[in-house]
Amino acid sequence: MVRLTRAEQQVRTHEHLLRAGHRVFLRRGFLGATVEEIAAEAGYTRGAVYKHFGGKEGLWLAIVEADAGTHLQGLRNALEQASCRDDVIAILSGVADEEAAKWTSVAAEVLAATAQQPEIAARIAALQQTHDDQVVALLAEHLLRLGLEPAMPLPQLVVLLGALGIGLALRQVVVKGANTHAVLVQVLETMLPTA
Repeated sequence: MVRLTRAEQQVRTHEHLLRAGHRVFLRRGFLGATVEEIAAEAGYTRGAVYKHFGGKEGLWLAIVEADAGTHLQGLRNALEQASCRDDVIAILSGVADEEAAKWTSVAAEVLAATAQQPEIAARIAALQQTHDDQVVALLAEHLLRLGLEPAMPLPQLVVLLGALGIGLALRQVVVKGANTHAVLVQVLETMLPTA
């Protein structure tokens, strides 16, 4: 058996806590999740969560930041394959699975819970702005390549799609069978008019 260095143990603990946090947040929601439950799920004490992330909010931010790169790479790969407006609309309106919809509803819960915490809200806003800027850059590149002109400036369109996505995901979780996909497609068709 290979013995891990202290640094390797820290990385392993960090990764275990990220995965456990993701599972617990999905299962219990942000408000229902406790540091104790997350730590126990990962096989550690609550002190490990505080040491690595400063608490539940810091863990949430770390999970979102870790997932952002995966999301952007998936979007990049899909947009590189797009050959027309309909492809872009299909990519941007991709049907979210049940877990993705649940995760989005947890994200809305986080936003509501941290709105009155200026330090956490500022960190969330900075993370969101970085992600939005990267999405804007990707869309700008591929809309130009495809000769598509959005009906509003791209930074505003990305904010609109993010806010609409959260609202529609919440509706999908609350109103089973809601056809939220059709709403999103119609908005995208309006925002990406044909030439």
